[in-house]
Amino acid sequence: MSRKYKFHDNDSLYFISYATVYWLDIFIREEYNNIWVDSTRYCQDTKGLEVYAWCLMTSHVHMIIGSESTKLSDIVRDTKTYTSGKIREAIYDHNTESRKEWLIWMMERAGKRNGNNGNHQLWQQHNQPIEIKTHAMLEQKMNYIHMNPVKAGFVSEPEHWKYSSAIDYSGGRGLLKIHGIDYRHD
Repeated sequence: MSRKYKFHDNDSLYFISYATVYWLDIFIREEYNNIWVDSTRYCQDTKGLEVYAWCLMTSHVHMIIGSESTKLSDIVRDTKTYTSGKIREAIYDHNTESRKEWLIWMMERAGKRNGNNGNHQLWQQHNQPIEIKTHAMLEQKMNYIHMNPVKAGFVSEPEHWKYSSAIDYSGGRGLLKIHGIDYRHD
């Protein structure tokens, strides 16, 4: 992997994105979304994860993150590992999941193709961290994150997407603690 896509300086903020294998639309059920949110909240409370912006879409996540205490690569790795197992269990145990067999099969298929995994894989390997170096870059990434559900046609205003920090930057309170920064969205 290129040096361009690695966490180099834990004192910096990073924009990261990571997606499910085959871009599976896993996050269409609140139960699965809550697993990701709870895992991220746990990392905030116990591992020093600082979340500045985030958006959970149906098949991927965008975030701006930092940490003063724990290596960001470790936090992201642990979050992806934990949520992968928990979401697989939730899919398997979900009595009315119409896509259960197919989703499990796709995750097992991806896991077997990747020597780094055991028997399944939910997340693609990479998370492409990009260091935020300027305020303009920060604004551009935050706009991108918050406008993602609008551009996808899910909501008409960014702050209407439940699984996003856009509400926090519009005077409300979202699902995760946000390290607020001076920002304005278009």
